[in-house]
Amino acid sequence: MTTTPFTTPRDLLRYAVTRFNAASLFFGHGSVEAFDEAAYLILHTLKLPLDRLDPFLDARLLPEEVATVMAVIERRTTERVPAAYITNEAWLGTYNFYVDERTIVPRSFIAELIPQYFSPWVSEPENVANVLELCTGSGCLAIMLADAFPDAHVDAVDISADALEVAAKNVATYGLQERLTLIQSDLYANVPAKKYDLIITNPPYVNSASMSKLPMEYRAEPELALDGGKDGMDLVRRIVAGAAERLTDDGILIVEIGNERDFAEAAFGEMGLTWLTTSNGDDMVFLLTADQLKL
Repeated sequence: MTTTPFTTPRDLLRYAVTRFNAASLFFGHGSVEAFDEAAYLILHTLKLPLDRLDPFLDARLLPEEVATVMAVIERRTTERVPAAYITNEAWLGTYNFYVDERTIVPRSFIAELIPQYFSPWVSEPENVANVLELCTGSGCLAIMLADAFPDAHVDAVDISADALEVAAKNVATYGLQERLTLIQSDLYANVPAKKYDLIITNPPYVNSASMSKLPMEYRAEPELALDGGKDGMDLVRRIVAGAAERLTDDGILIVEIGNERDFAEAAFGEMGLTWLTTSNGDDMVFLLTADQLKL
């Protein structure tokens, strides 16, 4: 075992922040800076509460504990993988999910809108009976939707069998097997022939020019979950085109498109997109009603 002069979490925290900054790591999977990411990785590795750094900063660690944390710092720095792939854990709001390299790391501005039941567009949440989530990945949004709409059944779709294995693990953790059905499908292809009150999707939407410039941390994720084609709208076009026949008369479609508002407006602007407000502004998520989609 290689020895180091480090004996406390404070030592390791300082070292990790220096390593992360020197390596110009990218933080976009839960943390926004080197300090936050280093603190999270250290606390998680030592099996300490993630919200209590201060009480443990000067605790003396066993040599094997130091070695384990150092290995985590080294992997994050040299392999440039998202921290979530190291810890097999990701948070979305107050929800915790299992994640690994088979699926994209959970992140979505739609998650911010679920606790308010997409108000005012959904006026009676208790009447929502069927929800369809396309491109579910780890199943995170589907689980949050099932939790928010307890009288609804959620069908969650992904083309990737690998991603659905991860989603199944999360669905089981939350005990939602009776109310949440995972479906392997290329969008609507294998979806049951029924009407949905809500169709929700955070699909691959990164345009080709942006794909070529992604940081290594994003390139560690499945390309299938990111690549949206030349203008990022390849799958979004198919989702919009097929939504009308799948929605109830007063149903709505909600689509997350990240930084691609200009491309979305170019593709669908004539339909009268409603842009929903998120913590990152009014450019990330758009809404279309069943009536708009039928025009």
